[in-house]
Amino acid sequence: MRVLVVDDDNVVTMSLKMILEASGEVEVIGTGGNGADAVELYRATQPEVLLMDIQMNTMNGLEAAEVILAEYPNAAILFLTTFSDDEYIVKALSLGVKGYILKQDFESILPALRAVRSGQSVFGRDVVSKLPDMMNREQKPDFSDSGLSEKELQVVEKVADGQNNKEIAETLFLSEGTVRNYISVILEKLGLRDRTQLAIWYLKRSR
Repeated sequence: MRVLVVDDDNVVTMSLKMILEASGEVEVIGTGGNGADAVELYRATQPEVLLMDIQMNTMNGLEAAEVILAEYPNAAILFLTTFSDDEYIVKALSLGVKGYILKQDFESILPALRAVRSGQSVFGRDVVSKLPDMMNREQKPDFSDSGLSEKELQVVEKVADGQNNKEIAETLFLSEGTVRNYISVILEKLGLRDRTQLAIWYLKRSR
């Protein structure tokens, strides 16, 4: 797996390079210290995954991701940061980055790289735990072009609010079996894998 690593802390960059390459799965094809480096190196190396910090001088990771994704819409960008700030998360989701994990979740970096390379979206535990509160602060979005029925959209909203099947059933006056069926159909319609991806899809579409 060809990975580009960009972080303003050179110790972190070199440590990531050493640890990732020791796995035997990763070739770190370049390293940089800010967002401008990320843009330049991405153009030059075309990595399979860009592993990048957010808070950096000259150009931050969010700004770099916006430039890169404008030029390369299918770019696989994974943010690795110490910050789980709501504004960062919302901006990252709205840009279309593939993942956002915290440096504290060190053991999850390699699995996250694998998942992002395969086209999946990956968000760390601390990030996912914030989604329900973030949903509650959003205005009701327009999903008229989603292909989902009104009832299906109601189920999606409850999933995004963090409700389990029993709670959704009680709220919408349905059986748990019916809720499970709804969720299966919704995931199939949207081409999503699980409830977490469904919540993330809802948040992206609500921006």
